[in-house]
Amino acid sequence: MPNIEFVQFSKLYNWSVQYLSEDTFSYNQDFPLVAIGTFLKRNKRTIEIKNGAKYKRVTIKTNNGGVFLRDIEVGEKIGTKNQFTIKEGQFLVSKIDARNGAFGVVTNEVDEAIITGNFWAFDVDYSLINPHYLALITTTPEFIKFCENSSTGTTNRHYLQEDLFLAVEIPLPPLDDKDAEKRNLPNAVTQKKLVEEYNHKIAEAEAAKIKAKEKESEIEKYLMGELGIGKSNIGSKKQGLHFTKFKDLYRWDAEYILNEKVTLNSQYPLVEYSNLFTNLYNGIPARNYASKGIRFLKVADIKHNYIDDSNTKFINSYRSNDLINENTLLITRKGTVGNSIFIKENKKYCASSEVFIIRLDSTVVDGEYLSEINLSDFVKQQYVEKNTGTIMPSISQNKLLEIKIPLPNSLEKQKQIVNYIKEIRKAVFDLNKRCIELQENALLDFEYQIFKRN
Repeated sequence: MPNIEFVQFSKLYNWSVQYLSEDTFSYNQDFPLVAIGTFLKRNKRTIEIKNGAKYKRVTIKTNNGGVFLRDIEVGEKIGTKNQFTIKEGQFLVSKIDARNGAFGVVTNEVDEAIITGNFWAFDVDYSLINPHYLALITTTPEFIKFCENSSTGTTNRHYLQEDLFLAVEIPLPPLDDKDAEKRNLPNAVTQKKLVEEYNHKIAEAEAAKIKAKEKESEIEKYLMGELGIGKSNIGSKKQGLHFTKFKDLYRWDAEYILNEKVTLNSQYPLVEYSNLFTNLYNGIPARNYASKGIRFLKVADIKHNYIDDSNTKFINSYRSNDLINENTLLITRKGTVGNSIFIKENKKYCASSEVFIIRLDSTVVDGEYLSEINLSDFVKQQYVEKNTGTIMPSISQNKLLEIKIPLPNSLEKQKQIVNYIKEIRKAVFDLNKRCIELQENALLDFEYQIFKRN
């Protein structure tokens, strides 16, 4: 940006230095630029909240997540008595969270819901703009960036300014081929085509996601067949009034007491974890994270046989024996109970106190086999039966040691099972990766056609 920049007074909607100095919009000039206020008109249908009546209230998810029903509340419990109503098809904006992409089209579910003055409802001229095109363009980083800048102002109030919002100009391709012909514009890119292309990629992404789930379900089917696993119920689910002896009351929650109990059988011996573990202890607590150091594994980091790197934490305060050695099994013990991963190599990790650290008898069990079996549905059922706590489930060391798994006597057989599952997991990974790529490319391709490309 040059030291001195000139702005036409007629376009000086905001005197904030941040707004003036930041890039505003870099839309593709091939399309006519139209002010948002051309097709959005503020609608202020007022309503007085009355006691005894029920009212729908809404929430708008950020990042253009859409408009949803928040709750239905009676009038006497609503403090602000003078509000506004919205109707299906309107465009709804949160003036507080607009900088976070809180926009959306009002659906039938929230038709005639009430909103406070912190929301703006706009009637949309759909003869000029496709509602899905509008939703897409407000999802783009360029538009969100604009809202961030225009939500600051000179007083640093984080409220979107309505006049600034309505004055911004966006590229408006023709609605469809017919509209392009009517307006004497090229029809290579229309709002309809942009939306259809986006939706096609999103549909492909959803199909990949469904295939990934179907593929992952093959693991359970394979294990059930390969290990000859069967289930038998010990009594059916109890209904109505039920008495339990106090000495048998291991857990107090109704879900555990009333649910049917399941026992397993297999063509292979069922072996308790107590016969497979040579050492079992908890990780360490950590509250002071560092910018670098030893990777600290939290419960949320341990997924189905892999480590999630989306929210990494590091620590510098630990003892040498807190470091996790190679060939170590980790099982989460609190919150999300029972997720596991087998650490084959020494990558210098420390683990949370809410994670079990386990050394195995490698002459009897393959670590990767145990971790895969630990993630199966028939072992998860055992976790449910042995957990304590309903809001924050947890399992003790003693109860973990009671869990049983089918164990082929041959380590070679165990490795064969692991290798087959790895092939399935690789296919699942590729499908999920494809899903994410399609989702990202759907928006990127839309942006590419709308924004300037230098």
